[in-house]
Amino acid sequence: MTPMLGMFTFIFNLIGLVICLAGLTLAQRRGKLQQTRWPGYTLAGLGFLFATTPIWIQGLLVQ
Repeated sequence: MTPMLGMFTFIFNLIGLVICLAGLTLAQRRGKLQQTRWPGYTLAGLGFLFATTPIWIQGLLVQ
């Protein structure tokens, strides 16, 4: 792994973790709109995909 890719891995993981936690917090919120939890779960899924982006890049570079 190159040093640049290692730096991007840390940044992508940190930002993805924050996005995922924000999405899960949004999905957990209770109140009048209990039926609309899908935006929070979608945001959490996107955060997870954002955090795993360096792993996908490594897989594509190795092949």
